[in-house]
Amino acid sequence: MSRPVLLVVGAGPGVSGSVARRFARDGYDIELLGIDHDALHALTADVERTGAVAGYAHVDITDAGATAASIQLAGERRRRIDVVHFNPSAFREKDPLELSVPELLEDLALGVGGLLTAIQAARPFMSAGGRVTATGSMAADQPWHRAASLGVQKAGLRNLVRSLDTTLAPDGIRAVSVTVCGRLSQDGRFTPDRVADAIWDAAGQDVDTWLSEVEYGG
Repeated sequence: MSRPVLLVVGAGPGVSGSVARRFARDGYDIELLGIDHDALHALTADVERTGAVAGYAHVDITDAGATAASIQLAGERRRRIDVVHFNPSAFREKDPLELSVPELLEDLALGVGGLLTAIQAARPFMSAGGRVTATGSMAADQPWHRAASLGVQKAGLRNLVRSLDTTLAPDGIRAVSVTVCGRLSQDGRFTPDRVADAIWDAAGQDVDTWLSEVEYGG
């Protein structure tokens, strides 16, 4: 039987990288999608040091066609996708009086729309027991006014995850967002590795008591 496969959408050196390494250590092969070629190359090497097989595609997640095509190729190559982890968001330091509608929509295309593209493309390769996880943020409930679009993205992401969970549940696939209730740091409770552990735990919830949102550090 082939090893399970984790697809990381928006892969990079932070939480998404820690998630990739966490799942790889527990027996998953990894597919990475992201825009930073150097970060993808470095993360692929990290994952392969665990003994996992890793592949990556250099793609702008806001390019729906390219993203869907990359996921389809990964699914056809692996013949399965067991977990999709969605990580990207756009940070734009503008308050609501400075932020334009086109800028807001551009940020939403990455931080929310990217999840829609990813799951629609990955769904043909997922089966019962599959999971969708997403990196959420306390910004959904406590937005910083100087980065107004980030709070809208995270609120929208959480809402979409809940809809996905309800839609996919009859097929045995569940979705969860992990709301990180603190700032990422290099030490303490909010290191990328500890957040990745929380995401791993959320994906492994008992289906009978499944929650579509889990808070970490609240």
